[in-house]
Amino acid sequence: MNTMMKAVIATATGGPDVLTLVDRPVPAPAAGEVLIRVGAAGVNRPDVMQRSGALPAPAGVSDIFGLEVCGVVEALGDGVDPALHGTTVMALTKAGGYAEAVTAPADHCLPLPEGLDIAEGAVLPEGLFTIWHNLFERGALKPGERLLIEGGASGIGTLALQLAQAWGASVIVTAGGPEKCARLEKMGVAAIDYRSADVTAEVLRLTDGAGVDVVLDILGGDAINRHLACMAYGGRHVGLSFMSGMMAPVDLGLLMRKGLWLTSSTLRPRSDAEKAAMAEGVRRDLLPLIGPEKVRPVLSRRFPLCDVAEAHALLESGENFGKIVLELNGKAA
Repeated sequence: MNTMMKAVIATATGGPDVLTLVDRPVPAPAAGEVLIRVGAAGVNRPDVMQRSGALPAPAGVSDIFGLEVCGVVEALGDGVDPALHGTTVMALTKAGGYAEAVTAPADHCLPLPEGLDIAEGAVLPEGLFTIWHNLFERGALKPGERLLIEGGASGIGTLALQLAQAWGASVIVTAGGPEKCARLEKMGVAAIDYRSADVTAEVLRLTDGAGVDVVLDILGGDAINRHLACMAYGGRHVGLSFMSGMMAPVDLGLLMRKGLWLTSSTLRPRSDAEKAAMAEGVRRDLLPLIGPEKVRPVLSRRFPLCDVAEAHALLESGENFGKIVLELNGKAA
């Protein structure tokens, strides 16, 4: 591997045009880390929020963008299992994924499921870690329960609905527009167009008035109130994002009468040890569900690394269905 690599940084906070390709030294893996030759990197909402200044990166991390990758392990830090060398892994990264090479803790890496390509592997880590921790751990989704996913056409939404179905749950999703709803219905779920329908009324109709047991909320804002109104007694509301706003009034009386639980989390600031524990949960519970004829990530569009600004613009437009990925064609740094 060369000593220099191409990487994406932002010259300032702002729109997609502030993203630029620069030359940087290839990082060296520290103890417990691996160096990955990146074949592809996922594009995520936190990347966009970091670029715009809405959600700054944690202190001390690289200024290179990118939180998830898939590629080949090229070098090992002290204490890493030698068997990892030369293997293809999916990895959750603290930063640095939009580059030809990146380091990641070895225990934040997962094997690429058989039958998936590098680009598909690159868009899985953020989703798998997030969904396992929030939907299955915090939300405690059980087989036979009813789940509502707000934002079902997103990268997280399209992955979560498949995993929930494989888990044995009944799934309802929302999306913006009839085209997205039609595509979601082809994936075997009931889809509600939140732009034209009364979401609360539709959920209650679809559940014969019982409501849903778990809500996975990717929208945020005042959507929470329609969720509370269509949740079953003892339901769990899990917040993942605040695309529609960070503040909303909540009817505490309704919350108490229905015995509802509100919880939320964000992945990036969690400790290495917490992420390693999540990786073990993903490896045990979710990886066996993934494959060509099983749960498979939905790719909206693939971009070369040099078109990263266009990739960010697509994500911000909300026109994507599934995940957006940057491909590096497996080229060595």
